[in-house]
Amino acid sequence: MAENKKVAIIISPNWRDYGRRYLADCLTSIREQDWTGESKIFLLDNESSEESFAFLRGTAEQLLGKPTPALRTTPPQEGNGALPFEIIREEKNEGFAKTNNDAMRSALSQGFDYLVLFNIDTEVEPQTIRELVKTAESDNRIGAVQARLMLHPEKDKVNSIGNATHFLGFGYTVGFKEHLPKFKTSDNRDIFYPSGAAVLFKAEVLREVGLFDEEYWMYNEDQELGWRLWLAGWRCVLAADAVVYHKYEFSRSVTKLYWMDRNRTFTILKCYRLATLILIFPAFLLMELGLLAFSFKSGWFREKLQVYRYFLSLSNWSKLLKSRHEVQKLRKVGDRKIVNMISGKILFQDLDGLPLRIANFFFNLYWQIIKLLIVW
Repeated sequence: MAENKKVAIIISPNWRDYGRRYLADCLTSIREQDWTGESKIFLLDNESSEESFAFLRGTAEQLLGKPTPALRTTPPQEGNGALPFEIIREEKNEGFAKTNNDAMRSALSQGFDYLVLFNIDTEVEPQTIRELVKTAESDNRIGAVQARLMLHPEKDKVNSIGNATHFLGFGYTVGFKEHLPKFKTSDNRDIFYPSGAAVLFKAEVLREVGLFDEEYWMYNEDQELGWRLWLAGWRCVLAADAVVYHKYEFSRSVTKLYWMDRNRTFTILKCYRLATLILIFPAFLLMELGLLAFSFKSGWFREKLQVYRYFLSLSNWSKLLKSRHEVQKLRKVGDRKIVNMISGKILFQDLDGLPLRIANFFFNLYWQIIKLLIVW
Protein backbone atom coordinates (compact mmCIF):
# COMPACT_ATOMS: atom_id res chain seq x y z
CA MET A 1 0.00 0.00 0.00
CA ALA A 2 1.25 3.49 -0.88
CA GLU A 3 0.24 4.79 2.56
CA ASN A 4 2.93 2.59 4.10
CA LYS A 5 5.62 4.51 2.21
CA LYS A 6 7.72 7.17 3.91
CA VAL A 7 8.02 10.48 2.06
CA ALA A 8 10.78 13.05 2.59
CA ILE A 9 9.73 16.55 1.47
CA ILE A 10 12.79 18.64 0.63
CA ILE A 11 12.28 22.39 0.26
CA SER A 12 15.19 24.11 -1.41
CA PRO A 13 16.83 26.43 -0.79
CA ASN A 14 16.62 29.56 1.33
CA TRP A 15 19.51 31.57 -0.11
CA ARG A 16 20.37 34.72 1.84
CA ASP A 17 16.97 36.50 2.16
CA TYR A 18 15.19 34.64 -0.63
CA GLY A 19 12.90 32.76 1.73
CA ARG A 20 11.20 35.87 3.10
CA ARG A 21 9.17 36.19 -0.09
CA TYR A 22 8.05 32.59 -0.42
CA LEU A 23 8.55 30.32 2.59
CA ALA A 24 5.27 30.86 4.44
CA ASP A 25 3.11 30.19 1.37
CA CYS A 26 5.15 27.12 0.47
CA LEU A 27 5.01 25.58 3.96
CA THR A 28 1.32 26.33 4.34
CA SER A 29 0.51 24.49 1.12
CA ILE A 30 2.60 21.49 2.17
CA ARG A 31 0.98 21.42 5.61
CA GLU A 32 -2.39 21.09 3.84
CA GLN A 33 -1.44 17.97 1.86
CA ASP A 34 -3.96 15.13 2.02
CA TRP A 35 -1.17 12.53 2.11
CA THR A 36 -1.91 10.16 5.00
CA GLY A 37 1.37 8.27 5.09
CA GLU A 38 4.48 9.13 7.08
CA SER A 39 6.37 12.23 5.96
CA LYS A 40 8.96 14.72 7.10
CA ILE A 41 10.08 18.13 5.86
CA PHE A 42 13.71 19.01 5.23
CA LEU A 43 14.29 22.78 5.01
CA LEU A 44 17.46 23.86 3.25
CA ASP A 45 19.32 27.04 4.18
CA ASN A 46 22.16 28.16 1.93
CA GLU A 47 24.55 30.92 3.07
CA SER A 48 21.85 33.05 4.65
CA SER A 49 22.46 35.77 7.20
CA GLU A 50 21.71 35.12 10.86
CA GLU A 51 18.61 37.30 10.48
CA SER A 52 17.42 35.33 7.45
CA PHE A 53 18.10 32.02 9.16
CA ALA A 54 16.17 33.18 12.24
CA PHE A 55 13.25 34.01 9.95
CA LEU A 56 13.42 30.56 8.37
CA ARG A 57 13.51 28.84 11.72
CA GLY A 58 10.80 31.05 13.22
CA THR A 59 8.47 30.52 10.28
CA ALA A 60 8.99 26.76 10.47
CA GLU A 61 8.24 26.77 14.20
CA GLN A 62 5.12 28.85 13.69
CA LEU A 63 3.69 26.71 10.89
CA LEU A 64 5.01 23.25 11.69
CA GLY A 65 5.75 22.87 15.36
CA LYS A 66 8.20 23.31 18.19
CA PRO A 67 11.87 24.33 17.75
CA THR A 68 13.95 22.31 15.31
CA PRO A 69 17.69 21.75 15.17
CA ALA A 70 19.64 24.34 13.24
CA LEU A 71 22.36 22.02 11.98
CA ARG A 72 22.22 18.57 10.45
CA THR A 73 24.76 17.41 13.04
CA THR A 74 22.01 17.78 15.67
CA PRO A 75 19.41 14.99 15.84
CA PRO A 76 16.09 16.14 14.32
CA GLN A 77 13.09 16.73 16.58
CA GLU A 78 9.42 16.19 15.93
CA GLY A 79 6.95 18.94 15.13
CA ASN A 80 3.74 19.52 17.11
CA GLY A 81 1.79 16.64 15.61
CA ALA A 82 1.53 18.02 12.06
CA LEU A 83 4.84 17.29 10.37
CA PRO A 84 8.29 16.49 11.73
CA PHE A 85 11.02 18.56 10.18
CA GLU A 86 14.67 19.48 10.31
CA ILE A 87 16.76 22.32 8.93
CA ILE A 88 19.94 21.66 6.99
CA ARG A 89 22.11 24.74 7.05
CA GLU A 90 25.05 25.41 4.72
CA GLU A 91 27.48 27.97 6.11
CA LYS A 92 28.60 28.97 2.59
CA ASN A 93 26.88 28.92 -0.79
CA GLU A 94 27.21 25.29 -1.88
CA GLY A 95 24.96 25.62 -4.94
CA PHE A 96 21.69 23.89 -5.76
CA ALA A 97 23.16 20.44 -6.42
CA LYS A 98 25.14 19.92 -3.22
CA THR A 99 22.57 21.59 -0.96
CA ASN A 100 19.86 19.25 -2.20
CA ASN A 101 22.23 16.29 -2.07
CA ASP A 102 22.94 16.94 1.61
CA ALA A 103 19.21 16.75 2.33
CA MET A 104 18.75 13.68 0.15
CA ARG A 105 21.64 11.89 1.89
CA SER A 106 20.03 12.64 5.24
CA ALA A 107 16.65 11.37 4.01
CA LEU A 108 18.18 8.20 2.57
CA SER A 109 20.00 7.49 5.82
CA GLN A 110 16.68 7.80 7.66
CA GLY A 111 15.00 5.18 5.50
CA PHE A 112 12.58 7.23 3.41
CA ASP A 113 11.07 5.48 0.39
CA TYR A 114 10.40 8.58 -1.69
CA LEU A 115 12.22 11.91 -1.84
CA VAL A 116 10.12 14.84 -3.08
CA LEU A 117 11.84 18.11 -4.02
CA PHE A 118 9.97 21.42 -4.12
CA ASN A 119 11.46 24.82 -4.80
CA ILE A 120 10.85 27.31 -2.03
CA ASP A 121 9.00 29.57 -4.52
CA THR A 122 6.22 27.03 -5.13
CA GLU A 123 2.72 26.42 -3.79
CA VAL A 124 1.47 22.84 -3.83
CA GLU A 125 -2.10 21.63 -4.40
CA PRO A 126 -3.38 19.38 -1.55
CA GLN A 127 -3.40 16.16 -3.62
CA THR A 128 0.06 16.58 -5.10
CA ILE A 129 2.18 14.27 -2.93
CA ARG A 130 -0.51 11.60 -3.03
CA GLU A 131 -0.63 11.79 -6.84
CA LEU A 132 3.17 11.74 -7.14
CA VAL A 133 3.36 8.59 -5.02
CA LYS A 134 0.41 7.02 -6.85
CA THR A 135 2.14 7.55 -10.18
CA ALA A 136 5.45 6.23 -8.88
CA GLU A 137 3.69 3.09 -7.59
CA SER A 138 1.98 2.48 -10.93
CA ASP A 139 5.07 1.03 -12.64
CA ASN A 140 8.17 -0.56 -11.15
CA ARG A 141 10.28 0.99 -13.93
CA ILE A 142 9.40 4.57 -12.95
CA GLY A 143 12.34 6.25 -11.24
CA ALA A 144 11.26 9.90 -11.19
CA VAL A 145 7.92 11.70 -11.34
CA GLN A 146 7.47 15.40 -12.09
CA ALA A 147 4.43 17.32 -10.98
CA ARG A 148 2.54 19.47 -13.48
CA LEU A 149 4.16 22.86 -12.94
CA MET A 150 1.93 25.85 -13.59
CA LEU A 151 2.85 29.50 -13.40
CA HIS A 152 1.85 31.76 -10.52
CA PRO A 153 -0.19 33.95 -10.50
CA GLU A 154 -1.18 33.02 -14.11
CA LYS A 155 -2.40 29.63 -12.94
CA ASP A 156 -3.91 28.67 -16.30
CA LYS A 157 -0.49 28.85 -17.97
CA VAL A 158 2.15 26.14 -18.01
CA ASN A 159 5.56 26.43 -16.44
CA SER A 160 6.58 22.85 -17.31
CA ILE A 161 4.79 19.65 -18.27
CA GLY A 162 8.14 17.92 -18.48
CA ASN A 163 11.51 19.06 -19.75
CA ALA A 164 13.10 18.38 -23.14
CA THR A 165 16.72 18.15 -24.28
CA HIS A 166 18.19 19.41 -27.55
CA PHE A 167 20.78 17.09 -29.08
CA LEU A 168 23.52 19.64 -28.32
CA GLY A 169 22.63 19.61 -24.63
CA PHE A 170 20.29 22.59 -24.27
CA GLY A 171 17.51 21.81 -21.81
CA TYR A 172 14.17 23.60 -21.87
CA THR A 173 10.69 23.30 -20.39
CA VAL A 174 7.85 21.90 -22.46
CA GLY A 175 4.76 24.10 -22.81
CA PHE A 176 6.19 27.22 -21.20
CA LYS A 177 3.56 30.01 -20.99
CA GLU A 178 1.06 28.03 -23.06
CA HIS A 179 -2.53 27.67 -21.88
CA LEU A 180 -3.13 24.25 -20.39
CA PRO A 181 -6.06 23.24 -22.67
CA LYS A 182 -3.61 23.14 -25.59
CA PHE A 183 -2.03 20.04 -24.04
CA LYS A 184 -3.47 16.66 -23.22
CA THR A 185 -2.27 16.10 -19.67
CA SER A 186 -4.79 13.50 -18.51
CA ASP A 187 -2.25 10.73 -19.09
CA ASN A 188 0.98 10.33 -17.17
CA ARG A 189 3.42 10.38 -20.06
CA ASP A 190 7.16 9.89 -20.38
CA ILE A 191 9.35 13.00 -20.22
CA PHE A 192 13.07 13.28 -20.92
CA TYR A 193 13.86 14.78 -17.55
CA PRO A 194 11.92 16.17 -14.59
CA SER A 195 12.26 19.70 -13.28
CA GLY A 196 14.03 19.89 -9.93
CA ALA A 197 11.37 22.41 -8.86
CA ALA A 198 8.76 19.70 -8.23
CA VAL A 199 9.88 16.09 -8.54
CA LEU A 200 9.67 12.76 -6.73
CA PHE A 201 12.57 10.30 -6.80
CA LYS A 202 12.40 6.71 -5.63
CA ALA A 203 15.02 6.15 -2.94
CA GLU A 204 16.05 2.78 -4.41
CA VAL A 205 16.75 4.47 -7.73
CA LEU A 206 18.93 7.18 -6.20
CA ARG A 207 20.90 4.52 -4.34
CA GLU A 208 21.56 2.84 -7.69
CA VAL A 209 22.29 5.78 -10.00
CA GLY A 210 23.48 8.43 -7.53
CA LEU A 211 22.34 11.95 -6.67
CA PHE A 212 22.87 15.25 -8.47
CA ASP A 213 26.35 15.76 -9.88
CA GLU A 214 27.79 18.41 -7.55
CA GLU A 215 30.22 19.58 -10.23
CA TYR A 216 27.22 21.26 -11.87
CA TRP A 217 26.68 23.56 -8.86
CA MET A 218 23.46 24.89 -10.36
CA TYR A 219 21.47 24.45 -13.60
CA ASN A 220 21.22 21.30 -15.72
CA GLU A 221 21.82 18.99 -12.76
CA ASP A 222 18.22 17.74 -13.10
CA GLN A 223 18.75 17.25 -16.84
CA GLU A 224 21.84 15.09 -16.29
CA LEU A 225 20.18 13.02 -13.56
CA GLY A 226 17.13 12.41 -15.75
CA TRP A 227 19.37 11.32 -18.65
CA ARG A 228 21.24 9.03 -16.28
CA LEU A 229 17.97 7.46 -15.15
CA TRP A 230 16.96 6.65 -18.72
CA LEU A 231 20.40 5.16 -19.46
CA ALA A 232 20.06 2.93 -16.40
CA GLY A 233 16.70 1.62 -17.60
CA TRP A 234 14.38 3.76 -15.49
CA ARG A 235 11.53 5.98 -16.69
CA CYS A 236 10.88 9.66 -15.97
CA VAL A 237 7.19 10.56 -16.16
CA LEU A 238 4.76 13.41 -15.63
CA ALA A 239 2.00 13.12 -13.00
CA ALA A 240 -0.66 15.30 -14.61
CA ASP A 241 -2.90 15.46 -11.53
CA ALA A 242 -0.08 16.49 -9.18
CA VAL A 243 -0.23 20.28 -9.50
CA VAL A 244 2.35 22.80 -8.31
CA TYR A 245 2.29 26.57 -8.90
CA HIS A 246 5.71 28.08 -9.51
CA LYS A 247 6.49 31.77 -8.93
CA TYR A 248 8.97 31.53 -11.76
CA GLU A 249 11.04 34.42 -13.07
CA PHE A 250 13.06 33.79 -16.23
CA SER A 251 16.54 35.24 -15.83
CA ARG A 252 19.05 36.09 -18.54
CA SER A 253 21.88 36.87 -16.13
CA VAL A 254 25.38 36.29 -17.47
CA THR A 255 26.20 34.10 -14.47
CA LYS A 256 23.27 31.83 -15.32
CA LEU A 257 24.40 31.68 -18.94
CA TYR A 258 27.86 30.53 -17.86
CA TRP A 259 26.53 27.64 -15.77
CA MET A 260 23.96 26.57 -18.34
CA ASP A 261 26.46 26.63 -21.21
CA ARG A 262 29.19 24.84 -19.30
CA ASN A 263 26.88 22.23 -17.83
CA ARG A 264 25.05 21.35 -21.04
CA THR A 265 28.44 20.58 -22.63
CA PHE A 266 29.44 18.56 -19.56
CA THR A 267 26.21 16.57 -19.89
CA ILE A 268 26.55 15.49 -23.51
CA LEU A 269 30.20 14.56 -22.98
CA LYS A 270 29.13 12.31 -20.08
CA CYS A 271 26.00 10.73 -21.47
CA TYR A 272 26.44 10.04 -25.19
CA ARG A 273 28.42 7.12 -26.53
CA LEU A 274 31.68 8.15 -28.19
CA ALA A 275 30.36 7.34 -31.67
CA THR A 276 27.38 9.64 -31.10
CA LEU A 277 29.67 12.44 -29.96
CA ILE A 278 31.63 12.08 -33.20
CA LEU A 279 28.45 12.35 -35.25
CA ILE A 280 27.21 15.50 -33.51
CA PHE A 281 30.63 17.20 -33.47
CA PRO A 282 30.18 19.18 -36.75
CA ALA A 283 26.90 20.61 -35.46
CA PHE A 284 28.46 21.26 -32.05
CA LEU A 285 31.31 23.21 -33.67
CA LEU A 286 28.91 25.28 -35.79
CA MET A 287 26.79 26.03 -32.72
CA GLU A 288 29.89 27.14 -30.81
CA LEU A 289 30.76 29.63 -33.54
CA GLY A 290 27.23 30.99 -33.38
CA LEU A 291 27.29 31.18 -29.58
CA LEU A 292 30.60 33.04 -29.64
CA ALA A 293 29.13 35.69 -31.92
CA PHE A 294 25.91 35.82 -29.89
CA SER A 295 27.77 36.13 -26.59
CA PHE A 296 29.87 39.00 -27.93
CA LYS A 297 26.75 40.82 -29.11
CA SER A 298 24.77 40.07 -25.93
CA GLY A 299 27.36 40.95 -23.32
CA TRP A 300 28.43 37.55 -21.98
CA PHE A 301 31.52 36.99 -24.13
CA ARG A 302 33.76 36.86 -21.04
CA GLU A 303 31.56 34.15 -19.50
CA LYS A 304 31.70 32.17 -22.75
CA LEU A 305 35.49 32.31 -22.64
CA GLN A 306 35.34 31.08 -19.05
CA VAL A 307 33.48 28.01 -20.30
CA TYR A 308 36.34 27.27 -22.69
CA ARG A 309 38.84 27.92 -19.92
CA TYR A 310 37.06 25.33 -17.77
CA PHE A 311 37.41 22.66 -20.45
CA LEU A 312 41.07 23.51 -21.05
CA SER A 313 41.89 22.41 -17.50
CA LEU A 314 43.36 18.91 -17.18
CA SER A 315 41.95 18.56 -13.66
CA ASN A 316 38.46 19.32 -14.95
CA TRP A 317 38.86 16.75 -17.71
CA SER A 318 39.89 14.26 -15.05
CA LYS A 319 36.60 14.95 -13.22
CA LEU A 320 34.68 14.67 -16.47
CA LEU A 321 36.23 11.37 -17.52
CA LYS A 322 35.69 9.86 -14.09
CA SER A 323 32.08 10.99 -14.09
CA ARG A 324 31.58 9.72 -17.66
CA HIS A 325 32.96 6.31 -16.67
CA GLU A 326 30.50 6.09 -13.76
CA VAL A 327 27.55 7.04 -15.98
CA GLN A 328 28.47 4.63 -18.75
CA LYS A 329 28.80 1.78 -16.22
CA LEU A 330 25.12 2.27 -15.40
CA ARG A 331 24.08 1.99 -19.03
CA LYS A 332 21.39 -0.56 -19.89
CA VAL A 333 19.90 1.39 -22.78
CA GLY A 334 21.63 2.28 -26.05
CA ASP A 335 21.75 5.70 -27.66
CA ARG A 336 19.45 4.45 -30.40
CA LYS A 337 16.54 4.47 -27.95
CA ILE A 338 17.64 7.63 -26.13
CA VAL A 339 17.96 9.81 -29.25
CA ASN A 340 14.33 9.21 -30.16
CA MET A 341 13.44 11.27 -27.08
CA ILE A 342 15.90 14.08 -27.88
CA SER A 343 14.89 17.13 -29.90
CA GLY A 344 16.49 18.82 -32.87
CA LYS A 345 14.78 22.09 -31.97
CA ILE A 346 14.80 24.48 -29.02
CA LEU A 347 11.17 25.36 -28.35
CA PHE A 348 11.12 27.89 -25.53
CA GLN A 349 8.81 30.87 -25.84
CA ASP A 350 10.98 33.46 -24.08
CA LEU A 351 13.84 32.77 -26.50
CA ASP A 352 11.75 32.69 -29.68
CA GLY A 353 12.85 34.86 -32.59
CA LEU A 354 13.96 34.73 -36.21
CA PRO A 355 17.60 33.69 -35.50
CA LEU A 356 16.43 30.77 -33.32
CA ARG A 357 13.87 29.70 -35.93
CA ILE A 358 16.52 29.63 -38.63
CA ALA A 359 18.90 27.70 -36.39
CA ASN A 360 16.14 25.27 -35.47
CA PHE A 361 15.46 24.49 -39.12
CA PHE A 362 19.04 23.61 -40.02
CA PHE A 363 20.03 21.88 -36.78
CA ASN A 364 16.83 19.84 -36.76
CA LEU A 365 17.49 18.72 -40.34
CA TYR A 366 21.01 17.66 -39.35
CA TRP A 367 19.68 15.79 -36.30
CA GLN A 368 17.00 13.92 -38.23
CA ILE A 369 19.65 12.68 -40.68
CA ILE A 370 22.27 11.55 -38.16
CA LYS A 371 19.66 9.88 -35.96
CA LEU A 372 19.27 7.34 -38.78
CA LEU A 373 22.97 6.47 -38.41
CA ILE A 374 22.83 5.84 -34.67
CA VAL A 375 22.32 2.08 -34.40
CA TRP A 376 24.29 1.46 -31.20
